[in-house]
Amino acid sequence: MNAYLMSIKPKYAYKILAGEKKYELRRVVSGRINEGSVLVLYASGRVKAIIGEFTAGKVFCGSPKYVWGIAYREGSGVYREDWSYIAGSREAMAIEVISPRTYRNSVKLEDLRIIMPWFNPPLSYRRLSASEPLYKLIIGLLRNP
Repeated sequence: MNAYLMSIKPKYAYKILAGEKKYELRRVVSGRINEGSVLVLYASGRVKAIIGEFTAGKVFCGSPKYVWGIAYREGSGVYREDWSYIAGSREAMAIEVISPRTYRNSVKLEDLRIIMPWFNPPLSYRRLSASEPLYKLIIGLLRNP
């Protein structure tokens, strides 16, 4: 299973988990995300916790205008003010949100740092390796409590 840890503003994370946001927009910075990957949501801001996940449906990459044309639709949960996030990027990505799932227990940044003192959330997203402690925590405790 391909898994990624994604930092996201709380208002967007909660909309995804509530099923209100159908696409997550990203500037392509560290490689493309494949369909079927699991995206673990780290809510930044005041929340500072891993709170849930979703499965990537179709993933669209290309110019910001191309991606915007796919994601900005009635009922998609993407709004006009979201354009500024991808507008200046060389390449953008729209990830279809499938099967959003809120974890029964979230894990706060301060608790993560007790277990893994070196841990810092990614600026955008990063791949999780099956051999790292964070992956084992998410798969072992958060997904299957």
